[in-house]
Amino acid sequence: MPTRAQQPYAVERPLPSGPPGADALALAVIVTCQLMVAVDGNVVNIALPRIRSGLGFSPDGLAWVFSAYALAFGGLLLLGGRAGDLLGRRRVLGLGLLLVVAASLLGGLAPNAGVLIAARALQGAGFAFAAPAALSLLAVTFAEGPARTRALGVFSTVAGLGITLGLVLGGLLTALSWRLVFFVNVPIGLAAVLLARRHLPETERHPGRPDLPGALTSTAGTTALVYGLIHASTAGWSAPATLTALLLGAALLAAFVLVQARSAHPLVPLRLLARRDRSGAYAVFLLLFAATGGTYFLLSLYVQDGLGLSPLAAGPAFLPLALAQFAAARSAPGLIPRYGTKPLAVTGAALLSAAGLWLATTGPGSGYWGGLFGPLLLLGAGLGLGFVPLNATVLSGLAPAETGAASGLLQTVQQVGLSLGVAVLATVHGRAVHGSAHPDRAALAHGLATAVTAAAAFGALAVLIALLTLTRPVRRP
Repeated sequence: MPTRAQQPYAVERPLPSGPPGADALALAVIVTCQLMVAVDGNVVNIALPRIRSGLGFSPDGLAWVFSAYALAFGGLLLLGGRAGDLLGRRRVLGLGLLLVVAASLLGGLAPNAGVLIAARALQGAGFAFAAPAALSLLAVTFAEGPARTRALGVFSTVAGLGITLGLVLGGLLTALSWRLVFFVNVPIGLAAVLLARRHLPETERHPGRPDLPGALTSTAGTTALVYGLIHASTAGWSAPATLTALLLGAALLAAFVLVQARSAHPLVPLRLLARRDRSGAYAVFLLLFAATGGTYFLLSLYVQDGLGLSPLAAGPAFLPLALAQFAAARSAPGLIPRYGTKPLAVTGAALLSAAGLWLATTGPGSGYWGGLFGPLLLLGAGLGLGFVPLNATVLSGLAPAETGAASGLLQTVQQVGLSLGVAVLATVHGRAVHGSAHPDRAALAHGLATAVTAAAAFGALAVLIALLTLTRPVRRP
């Protein structure tokens, strides 16, 4: 007789409810971790010019402030997700956040470029363990159904708002000192750790030996793949280092799949992908993050370089996106019982594709209200409507020992999607502006309009995959 952990579709039992209000406090702790992840990338990106002058970075070296974080975060997510299953998710969440706090303190005190890059890598490593633990804690704290759907709505809303908050907060803090963009994580992270110990019960540890071959091949493979995508966005897809990294990453990930198929204690049980709707949701997530990540990257540059907005004004320019996402994510939990997850996921992907097509009409005379405001609303609505049902699909019907692995795989897919989107759209954009070091507004508008057609294509492919793979929705009365 197989144990419950070995049954492919045994459902995770929610943790016992605490006193009134306990679930709300638990959710607050969980989404605080997600908020830190969402804020961190953008709050640092806004500060890059001040960091460059403050520590004497070279142009190539400055790119590693982003790349070191992305490589550590993307490369360790699968290991971080599985660690929560084996060691206890609250414990892994706390240890990950403490590493983020220590790394942020190191970054804020960094005397030179090398120390800052090391601090960014440690931040990525800390979040790689904390983020999957937070999402899997959500899955075991809230029972599958309306309660979990509502919690996922809050989780997705905070993730979207965190991006805009990062831009706004980055501008405000950088105006005082770029070091504050690192120090801000210290009190928030410490408070989250203390509140987690008080309001989040520890989850059951699921015994098993660490899958060292799986950990090595997945970490090395994902790191090589993300590095290849990052390198492609600056050096091109035909550069030897790009091709070597992408081929090495593909080979290592293929080896990882073979290792998982033969392992008694796999890092990522392959049965997670046996359900068509879950594997389809992973694929749709990758494409939607490619579309949104690449578009957001280009828009963050365009509002400053093309429209001439200051860093302080650039953040509020994205408030329509945040407000639309907030409204859509708030509505999604109530719409899922009525219409099901599939229609909402398809609609969200279609809205993201439509936003890309709208942005493709950008010209030198397009202003903020006539050119960007409408697409930003569509992007926000698409994110809010799409991500909540897709998260619910990935987390549904999981065995107790698999929520961490499923969460780690989900966030790995998201990180690879972000890197893919930035690489593809940045490459198309660079060719459209003919590599000009100082393109004018007309060239920037042409570059944006050309590049976002790739985002529209990502969204359209996501619609097709969602239609073919997501199962017919089960409506609840």
